[in-house]
Amino acid sequence: MDKVMFISSTGGHLNELMQLKEMFPKYDYTILTEKTKANEALTKMYPGRIHFLIYGTKDHRLTYPFKFLANCFKSFYYFCKIKPKVIITTGTHTAVPMCYIAKCFGSKVVFIETFANRTTKTLAGKLVYPIADVFIVQWKNMLKLYPKAIYLGWIY
Repeated sequence: MDKVMFISSTGGHLNELMQLKEMFPKYDYTILTEKTKANEALTKMYPGRIHFLIYGTKDHRLTYPFKFLANCFKSFYYFCKIKPKVIITTGTHTAVPMCYIAKCFGSKVVFIETFANRTTKTLAGKLVYPIADVFIVQWKNMLKLYPKAIYLGWIY
């Protein structure tokens, strides 16, 4: 059974990622997200299957670069520990380092651009689009911005 890592930042991106939970049992899966109080219940719902990165937002300009750098190292650690064949992500900044690490080691990258953006690219989308094996958009008009993307509709 293939190892698949589902990764996203917390909040709406994680909510989108969890819409894919019916896919989880089909794989030897792992979930990777940021650690927050809101996510603590996931450890009981997915015992041994969920791991956490450091929570950080770009709003905290002084601490964010350090947290981002630490998450890059943690992402490398989790990639080496889990050895996923496929990364599936709904973004955002938390997932970008993992996508590049995975690509460097020959894993496939599936990026699902967020439902929240209907007319503009996300920064994570811009960064991962060139390396994604599959890039999915949830709005048909987003195909104008990402011509190599696949439109599959909403994941909600």
